[in-house]
Amino acid sequence: MRPQDLDLLHACGRPALTPDGRSAVVAVTRPDLASDSYGGQLWRVPTDGSAARRLTSGHHDRSPAVSPDGSRVAFLRSAPGAPPQLHLTSLEGGEPLRLTDHPLGAGAPVWSPDGTRLAYAARVPEPGRYGTADAEGRTPGPEAEPARLVREPAYRRDDLGFTRDRRQHLFVLAVPPLDDAPGTDLPVTPLVPRQVTDGDADDTEPAWSPDGTRLAFLSSRHDGHETDLRSGVHAVAADAGAPEPDPAAVVTGDRALGGVQWLVDERLVVTGTETGADGLGFVGRKTRAWVSEGPVGDAPLTLRPLTEETGFELVGGSAALVVAGGRVLVQDEHRGRVRLVALDPAGERDAEVLLDGPRVVGAHAATPDGATVVAVVGDTERSGDLAVVRDGSPAWLTDVSAALRHAGTSPAVELEATSADGHPVHGWVVLPDPDVHGAGPHPVLLNIHGGPHAQYDWALFDEAQVHAGAGYAVLMCNPRGSAGYGPDHARAIEHAMGTVDVDDVLAFLDHALAAADLPLDADRVGVMGGSYGGYLTATLTTRTDRFAAAVVERGYLDATSFVGSSDIGWFFPGGYHGSPEAGAEQSPLSHVDRVTTPTLVIHSEHDWRTPVEQGQRWFTALRLRGVRTELLLFPAEGHELSRSGRPRHRQQRFEHLLRWWAEHLPVENNG
Repeated sequence: MRPQDLDLLHACGRPALTPDGRSAVVAVTRPDLASDSYGGQLWRVPTDGSAARRLTSGHHDRSPAVSPDGSRVAFLRSAPGAPPQLHLTSLEGGEPLRLTDHPLGAGAPVWSPDGTRLAYAARVPEPGRYGTADAEGRTPGPEAEPARLVREPAYRRDDLGFTRDRRQHLFVLAVPPLDDAPGTDLPVTPLVPRQVTDGDADDTEPAWSPDGTRLAFLSSRHDGHETDLRSGVHAVAADAGAPEPDPAAVVTGDRALGGVQWLVDERLVVTGTETGADGLGFVGRKTRAWVSEGPVGDAPLTLRPLTEETGFELVGGSAALVVAGGRVLVQDEHRGRVRLVALDPAGERDAEVLLDGPRVVGAHAATPDGATVVAVVGDTERSGDLAVVRDGSPAWLTDVSAALRHAGTSPAVELEATSADGHPVHGWVVLPDPDVHGAGPHPVLLNIHGGPHAQYDWALFDEAQVHAGAGYAVLMCNPRGSAGYGPDHARAIEHAMGTVDVDDVLAFLDHALAAADLPLDADRVGVMGGSYGGYLTATLTTRTDRFAAAVVERGYLDATSFVGSSDIGWFFPGGYHGSPEAGAEQSPLSHVDRVTTPTLVIHSEHDWRTPVEQGQRWFTALRLRGVRTELLLFPAEGHELSRSGRPRHRQQRFEHLLRWWAEHLPVENNG
């Protein structure tokens, strides 16, 4: 894979199924270097394996939802530079009807059980902000908007911006009927959505009650919600005549919830993490599932756990929580895999693993009776393809990664090392193609993931592929602090960042370099990482000079300034360091005088997760000490540049990385 092959990085989004299970609707998205944007269309994919048919032709169509009768598809469409809006089309095709015109765009649609209405979330800007007219009819530009008065620490978010002046609320929209004749265009009808929630809170993840009268949703509306991480489930009447500023709380407690769905008996299933009594516990907290003991009523519900702290480690969000056939289908992170698991809400049957193996389930859907289950699955050769789940295996329905494989990808080889204290460290090596780069030994790049509560996995990873394509062997591991290996592994660096995690990545590196069957050059090694990976990369260069060069990307480098500049600074350093004094001691910037390793610093100018001052200070400190260093800044990008930034910026980033490594870690002729 080369930087210009980003155009070939196609992937399927969250699928939707027709009620009979005969067809799935899925968006296939891709970076588009020509337009410097992301594009994608909806496809109708028969589940019997016959040929798929393109359903829409917009610039960026996604988030499909099939109506309960299987005749219509609601979805999001956006043009370059414009926010997404809800559209509607027939499952047989035809010109879509635009349903919404929200100034900041609409969220993913959810059909009511009777198929007459759609619920969704959308941000509501204060008058006079974000291009809307103020009370006097003026539309000021961003530089002329009124000043913002901030009283609480949670007031902005990376890749979004300020939040308190554009809260997210729920809307319900009556959907016009379709003509009986298939394939005809939809009528143009004036549509006015009804806002059903209001107030100084963000309302997300709407879920319809089985009788279609209420919406459950996630929100943080409790006392102290601005200074803790708790969230709960609230409920509101779906046909309310006016927005409800104080909806009823139906699930409360010391949890940060990420998903909610109804069971047919009007009980709720929720997923989230436990935050502890202070509401601020987050380090290594596993996402779990709970079910309510009774149906939604006037009083807060009592929850019963469906998974335990030492059991499954679930993927959060309502998109990863599907109720079908009397079971709850969830995704479980496990040793670099993401498995599909069925839970029994009655607690009478053991959990069943529906799909396992060296692969990653990215999204899934099921028919109401649970008879047909589809999932978007990635592995070492696929960035994300749609498959029917049958007998524990994926029966592939698409092959959107075929062009990328033809361009050239490299497989991942699984490894396990042992750290200094005997702890296992699991990971992979991706090797260059020997037909192109010879038999080796190859120069080595040690990659370190962000998070830290995240995991490298089995899915095709563009970063590893580009570097392997250029002749480098790429090492990736999940040190302590990572997800997928149980609570002890995840919480080992609570109040102790930069300790055993450093030991783990070095142990993995040494194990790989010593492996006789791996063609690695122990004398030519570089290190790189982003976010927490940037922290660990910088930390390593303060403790050893064994690396030929380093790349510190969007790094977390000084806990002291991070507290006042990052959108998560008000709680993140306390969890991972324990005290301001420990945070300062564990910060790479406190020990920058020890660094001699040539370092490329990459940062985004609009990064509010690890603000750009972190990278600027690291670069300047190295430069003042005479260390070979460069600072690569990307305008108008946030923390997610390498994953969802402008396609041309992503390409430029790869080109600069390869230029840096070619200078400091050149690939020799190994043929």
